[in-house]
Amino acid sequence: MPTRIPAARMLPQRGRGTALISSLCLLVLSGCGEKAETGAGASAPPPTVVAAPALAESVADQAEFVGRVVAVERVDLRARVEGFLKERTFAEGQQVEVGDVLFLIEPEQYQAVVTQREADLAKALADQENASAQLRRGEELLKDKNIAPSKVDELRAAESIAKASVAQAQAALEAAKLDLGYTRITAPVAGRIGLARYSVGNLVGPASDSLATIVSADPIQVQFPVTQRERLQARRDIAAQGETAQSIAALARLPDGSTYAHKGRLDFIDVTTDSGTDSVTVRAVFPNPDGVLVDGQYLGVLLEQDTPALSITVPQSALQIDQQGVYVLVVDDAGRAQVRRIQTGVAKGGKIAVTQGLQEGQLVIVEGSQKVRPGQPVSATPPQQPKGDAAP
Repeated sequence: MPTRIPAARMLPQRGRGTALISSLCLLVLSGCGEKAETGAGASAPPPTVVAAPALAESVADQAEFVGRVVAVERVDLRARVEGFLKERTFAEGQQVEVGDVLFLIEPEQYQAVVTQREADLAKALADQENASAQLRRGEELLKDKNIAPSKVDELRAAESIAKASVAQAQAALEAAKLDLGYTRITAPVAGRIGLARYSVGNLVGPASDSLATIVSADPIQVQFPVTQRERLQARRDIAAQGETAQSIAALARLPDGSTYAHKGRLDFIDVTTDSGTDSVTVRAVFPNPDGVLVDGQYLGVLLEQDTPALSITVPQSALQIDQQGVYVLVVDDAGRAQVRRIQTGVAKGGKIAVTQGLQEGQLVIVEGSQKVRPGQPVSATPPQQPKGDAAP
């Protein structure tokens, strides 16, 4: 029969095992604590950031608006006489010059009217000549009193009527020639001609729609609205710099975001203000030799000074914004990051002008500012140069 070990004798052994495990845990924890204390005691290196100096560069002040292209000359061609279209002598979209024949209305009926009016004039001239001859004979007979004075008066009246008939026939002939000339529809201005709205064989007349439209292409105008507040501020700025409106250059931003190759000039400011928007229409004229600008299209208009002024510039990536406004982090002489509140101006080419708050040469953090606290030491490195550029 196996011998049973009392439970009371087993308890001390279990207690010894528990004590052994507790001792091991204390040893492990004490080792971990020593390591943690060692890591906390070591000083972390300052964060590395990319910093670039604030530069003084020439920056032109700009203002941007939305404008619409308007042709300098735009003409709707219309028929001034009624008839069937006989010819169309142009290709839609081609360049036409002043005097080019574009449409021809059947001229035969109007030529016949001219011939008839020429005959009427010839008859009137013959009647006038006869009346003048009768009057001369009557005046000779009156000298010898061989004719009554009243008869001579009648001859004078007949001559006057004959002269009036001649004038009437001449006017009718001129009108007939004008109508005949209107059968040839010519270009009154130079430019590009659009779609023909009537084809050969259609009956057209003064009541018809326009046959086609000609728009001039070079130069071309761009009109855009400017609020009265912006206009007054611009006048003050221009006067303060001793310049005139003619010194303001106009640039066009095309719908694809690119800048139009040719600069324009302001040439007109409207004399009335739109009561609904409190804005005045301003117009700029651009050269358009390649026909890039098309009548009716919308684009951006940038106004800038011809003579840029020196301004402090920083990369736009350096800007940060909080509830107090715009600021940048700079590296001071002690190698610490400091906050500088700034006021910004024109943004161009990845850089932005700083009108207040920075001085030339101050190191501005452009990368890595998210891991920096104000007053913290930093390790500043210059921006990497693009491949192929010489190192500064």
